[in-house]
Amino acid sequence: MAHLTCSNFRAFVNTEVDTIKATLNSYRDHLVASDAEGCSSLYTEDGVTMAQNFTTQVGIEAVKKWYGLCFSLISLDVTFSIEEVVVASGEYAFARTTSVGIQKQLGSGGTSSEGNQELFVMKKVKGEWKIARYCFCSTNPPK
Repeated sequence: MAHLTCSNFRAFVNTEVDTIKATLNSYRDHLVASDAEGCSSLYTEDGVTMAQNFTTQVGIEAVKKWYGLCFSLISLDVTFSIEEVVVASGEYAFARTTSVGIQKQLGSGGTSSEGNQELFVMKKVKGEWKIARYCFCSTNPPK
């Protein structure tokens, strides 16, 4: 077994953080493309989505169906800011993000300001960081 030093531990954590950031950026790309399959492909099989004003979606099929429903109603043009990524172990990490942009209602064509804060719990599955739990809420003031 290799000797673990502070410098190679930091390199390990930095690599994991970069990989998690890449997963989150991929999620954002699928989100703005209204790609339910792409979004859900980044989840674990037992993934959970907890969205404001929706019931909790548990399991990959429920998550995929929820994204499909969302993208049948709205489209998003948002930017993500990755505020924090913490690697808790070789298997789990969490990330805190914010997003801002525009939401378009597909039925009416109307648009509104979109702003959220998000918390992702990431799990490493077969060498890949996946979204295990995702929770978000609006940062826009109530109407």
